[in-house]
Amino acid sequence: MLPAVIDKAENSPGVEVLVVGAGPTGLALAVELARYGIRFRIIDQALDRAHESRALAIQSRTLEVLTASGVAADLVEAGNRAVQVRMHVRHRVIPLLLFNIGVSDTAFPYLLFLSQAETERLLAAHLALRAVAVERGLELLALRLGGDGTVATIRHDDGHIETVHASYVVGCDGAHSTVRQLAGIEFEGSAYPQAFVLADLEAEGLEAGAVHTFLSDHSLLFFFPLGRPATWRLIAMRAPADAPSGEGEVTLADVQALVDAHSDLPIRLHDPVWMTNFHLQNRGATQYRSGRAFLAGDAAHIHSPAGAQGMNTGIQDAANLGWKLALAVRGDAPAAILDTYEAERAPVGRAVRHFTDRAFLAVTSSSPVTRVFRTRVMPRILPLALSFRAGRRFAFRSLSELGITYRGSVLASAGAGSRRAPRPGDRLPDMPLTRQQGTARTRIHALAPTSLHALVAAPGWHLLLCGRGWTAYADEDVTAGFGQLVRVHRLSQKQTLGRLGVGARGTALLLVRPDGRVAYRSGGVDLTGLHAYLDQWMVTAASRESSRPAGVVPFPNVW
Repeated sequence: MLPAVIDKAENSPGVEVLVVGAGPTGLALAVELARYGIRFRIIDQALDRAHESRALAIQSRTLEVLTASGVAADLVEAGNRAVQVRMHVRHRVIPLLLFNIGVSDTAFPYLLFLSQAETERLLAAHLALRAVAVERGLELLALRLGGDGTVATIRHDDGHIETVHASYVVGCDGAHSTVRQLAGIEFEGSAYPQAFVLADLEAEGLEAGAVHTFLSDHSLLFFFPLGRPATWRLIAMRAPADAPSGEGEVTLADVQALVDAHSDLPIRLHDPVWMTNFHLQNRGATQYRSGRAFLAGDAAHIHSPAGAQGMNTGIQDAANLGWKLALAVRGDAPAAILDTYEAERAPVGRAVRHFTDRAFLAVTSSSPVTRVFRTRVMPRILPLALSFRAGRRFAFRSLSELGITYRGSVLASAGAGSRRAPRPGDRLPDMPLTRQQGTARTRIHALAPTSLHALVAAPGWHLLLCGRGWTAYADEDVTAGFGQLVRVHRLSQKQTLGRLGVGARGTALLLVRPDGRVAYRSGGVDLTGLHAYLDQWMVTAASRESSRPAGVVPFPNVW
């Protein structure tokens, strides 16, 4: 029946990008596209956003990529960054110091606890400020991928059918992604045998404001402080004999019985907002792109919640893809730049799946050796390791996603004398700036930025000329032909140069991508390699104006 219905579908004005799925990944992608003035639509089959907590925490790198849009500041204000951890094992309570780490190259040296419901609310609020609304109750029925665009067939909740023409489609529609299925992309992996209970509720008898973990020989229990939509998020693993076959209804009595079995504290549960049984899976898409269709977030990778990596990895998928789609659509970059999305993010997805799988098995395995490690060895060595700042820094770097690098990407290019960190493909570290440095000759900022990340926050590429050896006309030498697509900044403060791997008397240049990563680096004042990089990955102003799609705003007006 579907083809006959589709024949009668109404046609809508085309867009450059159709985002399917309005969870954190889709919303983050929409925020990024809006920053660049791209014509897009974001749709979701659900009639309302999530009101359960689901994902619990936001990592440092995720906050960094959401800073330029202004979302990060609202997330920090709404979240809790002063959470402590209490490990309960064999009638002992072991405090763990995870968050006093002294990392100085980020404005967010902590794990921010905030429910996914609040994260989605704040992302949607920022879209609303840009006059963008999530279109809910819209189901993707069919998708045709062509060489010059896509055609999506959408059914509204009132039953009428709409045909949407888009240059690109991005599936941010979760583990059961319709975009992935219609694009013919396989989703490989398997489900874990363990069953869990998830609940947002109130609990009496727990120290407030701390994460509580209860470890036993056969199971585990977690309480995470939320605040909204309830004070606590509970995750409990059921004993194998008690595991249900599906994700059916769960009662408060069921959850209370689990807590009583795994905790020696007199904890009383009440006023549940949401409860469910669930199973976990570890699966990944065999490819992140099929022609003009892309996958991001849970549509591309799902895994256990160990380490709070899932939502964060999805948002960073969006941050990587968003600027590339925007520049390709605008005609500011060649279409080949879109090939780098899968090349950069698929290895990250695989690494996260591997890491979370190992961590999950370490805390859930029923083997005698693992049980002994979990309940006897780990409670002894973990506090000792975290008692040292180096140990806490290592743990933080491992989880915060600050250490992810794309050094092997074709977008990472090194010139002469470029072996010092940060290297091409690395994240640009953040640091304070003085008011006397860090502004371009054209005075693009009304006020001097106070940090390096604030300096490179505007859409587009940023060139950092480091040291005092640059001529007065170096800016024009770089930007000639590229207009406002490349912004040039001069840095000369000794401390800043040192942290960028430039000697006090040295001279170097760092080209920073729109997502805050070093794209090209070279020592000295020779611009030959830089110009070759720009010619490969950017389109000159004259070429852009002749080929720019109708309705796309030139860069200066977007800023």
